[in-house]
Amino acid sequence: MIVQSVERTFDIIEALSHEKDGLGLTDIGKKVGLHKSTVFRLLSSLAEKGYIDKNPKTANYRLSLKFIELSSTFLNNLELKTEALPFLKKLASLTTQAVYFAILDGWEVIYIEKVETFESIRKYDIIGKRAPSYCTSLGKSLLAGLTEEEIRERFQGMPLTAFTPNTITSLDRLIQEVDLIRKRGWSEDDEEYEEGLRCIAAPIYDYRNCVIAAVSTSGPKNIISKDRTGAISQYVVEAARDISKRMGYMPSRDT
Repeated sequence: MIVQSVERTFDIIEALSHEKDGLGLTDIGKKVGLHKSTVFRLLSSLAEKGYIDKNPKTANYRLSLKFIELSSTFLNNLELKTEALPFLKKLASLTTQAVYFAILDGWEVIYIEKVETFESIRKYDIIGKRAPSYCTSLGKSLLAGLTEEEIRERFQGMPLTAFTPNTITSLDRLIQEVDLIRKRGWSEDDEEYEEGLRCIAAPIYDYRNCVIAAVSTSGPKNIISKDRTGAISQYVVEAARDISKRMGYMPSRDT
């Protein structure tokens, strides 16, 4: 079912996309076949979200740079997934468990790719879903790319809800763990988000030496067991390093 206001909004966006210098309110109305009052209301909503600019001299409306920002983010994530996929498959083969790939949005993790194996117990679709960063291995690896001040800002006024008895619920303790992750190069979720499951992750860096994503492997605690942490973390770190290199990361000699 088509939602009329959404359809009209996209008609306006498409009309403006062909106009370098923008269009006035009357001209937009003529192009999309809408009354000026309707056009003004939709433009006001787009402007409030930062998608439309108005030239104070000509009173013309045009698309803002936010569309370029969105396109850039989409293309970067697309490239990131394409470059990462061979290494995700290799990691899944080595661990015989599901492998996940995610980015950070605010205080949450967004899953952008996964690779399953026959032995994996998790078969549901997770791409596009979100999870808290503070109690997932992916999230903690992603937080390692932030300063302490940035982490505190993201979690300001937000309680760290306990999902299991192992969930970290203290921001100070989370910051201490993130500091450890920076030093050793990998993170762990020891039944913190879901009982019975353990996960190990590592951050992905780009050419600016910035954390842009994270990779993890996850499975039952008897398979991703504590006595296998050393071997599995090495597999994950190697996958993260290989993907980082494909994204232009150049590790320093003392790394």
